[in-house]
Amino acid sequence: VNRAYARSPRGALKIARTLVALATLLCFVASEAHEAYTALAGMETVITVLFLLLYLLKLDTSMRCLLWPLADIFNSVIAALFLLVVCLFAVIIRTNKGTLAGGVLGLILLVLCLVDAFLLCKKISLDKARGRSAPAK
Repeated sequence: VNRAYARSPRGALKIARTLVALATLLCFVASEAHEAYTALAGMETVITVLFLLLYLLKLDTSMRCLLWPLADIFNSVIAALFLLVVCLFAVIIRTNKGTLAGGVLGLILLVLCLVDAFLLCKKISLDKARGRSAPAK
């Protein structure tokens, strides 16, 4: 288990994303909101937990078939786009207070997704730059 990842800013952000996505899901389920709201929050919770486990268990280093940070960036950007549309509808329509709370939490989750994508892009560009500037042995 990679304990350093859980304490890092990226790890804390991934844990925060998981908790906010779970809270969003619970708000939508409790308020009996539209199925699309619940499905999006549920998928985001599951996918974020899977990426968190991938990094915590260091599976990204042993499974080199895919560039995992790039897949994580792609997931964050797509999730942010879906969250923007669905949560704006939830806030605008707000059939009840649970739907409104879920929509607001979803918009917070949107910001967390964008910050996560930004940090991952920064990590990929820094890793590439370090690889090029390293002296030849």
